Amino acid sequence: MPEPAAAPAALSGDRHASAEERLGTVGVAHREVGRNEAEAANLAWWDADADDYQAAHGGFLGDADFVWCPEGVREEDARLLGDVRGKRVLEVGCGQAACSRWLASAGAEPVATDLSGGMLRHAREGNARTGATVPLVQANAERLPFAAASFDIACSAFGALPFVPSLDTVFGEVRRVLRPGAPWVFSVTHPMRWIFPDDPGPQGLTATQPYFDRTPYVEVDDDGTATYVEYHRTLGDYVRALAAAGFALEDLVEPEWPPGHTRTWGQWSPLRGRLFPGTAIFRTRRD
Repeated sequence: MPEPAAAPAALSGDRHASAEERLGTVGVAHREVGRNEAEAANLAWWDADADDYQAAHGGFLGDADFVWCPEGVREEDARLLGDVRGKRVLEVGCGQAACSRWLASAGAEPVATDLSGGMLRHAREGNARTGATVPLVQANAERLPFAAASFDIACSAFGALPFVPSLDTVFGEVRRVLRPGAPWVFSVTHPMRWIFPDDPGPQGLTATQPYFDRTPYVEVDDDGTATYVEYHRTLGDYVRALAAAGFALEDLVEPEWPPGHTRTWGQWSPLRGRLFPGTAIFRTRRD
């Protein structure tokens, strides 16, 4: 599960400092970003951050576990994908591919994709540690290198969607590679989080950013070139894009913060989780 929302706090000396130093990140902008710049920035970002990400979150995510979100919802319990046995499953934005390795252990035939070669290096290491043989494919979610109607299920746990310019393109590609009637289930940062500073403490409880402002969040270097790009969509944007691509929304899960869960993950924390949702999980089905 790639880490959601680097956001402004990333420039204040937290665990992202190493990646920012390597990329020359010096500031934040809110501006439009085209497809090529966004792809280059996020490829470089996740390659630069892959080792630190795995060091920080690998223990929570596990080597072969399907964790949907920082609240700790697990596919083993939630069963949002249904029966995966014998099913060919595409994971979009797999990170270190723990979800796909869990799917393989549950009897599925997963294929894991990610834009970042750095993250896929950790996925290969995870395969080696567990003995899994999950195929790993480096690919942009807007250009999936698979034949039409070649998968029974598609899923994404905080992978790819916040970092691509066009939901319509990604959803169209996912629909293309799925067989009719197949589920497409994905989790993203809950859109209402956009209005709050990316802070797990009290400062993260005061709204500062308009919910309806879709201007991307961008980190930049000295030349103003993007080193990280994240796109904001409202709940309605997701629903409309799904409908336009031919997906029926079956459920929208907004996990509550579980009792006794003390982990802070970026902007996710017990303080904020007690008051408002941090994750939205869309369970949909192809027409």
